[in-house]
Amino acid sequence: MGFFSDFKASLMKGDVLSLATAVVIGGAFGKVIASAVEDIIMPIVGLLTGGVDFTTKFIALDGNSYPTLDAAKAAGAAVLTYGNLVQAIINFVIIAFFVFVVLRAAEAMKRKEVAAAPAPPAGPTQEELLTQIRDLLKK
Repeated sequence: MGFFSDFKASLMKGDVLSLATAVVIGGAFGKVIASAVEDIIMPIVGLLTGGVDFTTKFIALDGNSYPTLDAAKAAGAAVLTYGNLVQAIINFVIIAFFVFVVLRAAEAMKRKEVAAAPAPPAGPTQEELLTQIRDLLKK
């Protein structure tokens, strides 16, 4: 087989297609979570903290004080935007929680499927097998 036919065969395996599907769904899931954090959760956190917007929190490393993050960046100051880190941590915790909930629901569905599956037919007992072996040996 040629290089391209091997490549095509590799791509058409079920694992590669499943991985591609998971990546696409994961990207979409990440956008939904990012929107939920930015548009719903962070305003609530800001309200609880007295209207603080974490994305505008920074420390200027040049020792000067700037009224806003944009002013510090316009002045060319090096800044630590620790508010972005806080938001990224909150994003991570929320994504981890949603993944946990989805995996837990999937495990619960698997348990229900296993419980609903009929038991395999019982095989012969040890005594029956020994009796069959004895009878075969007698012949």
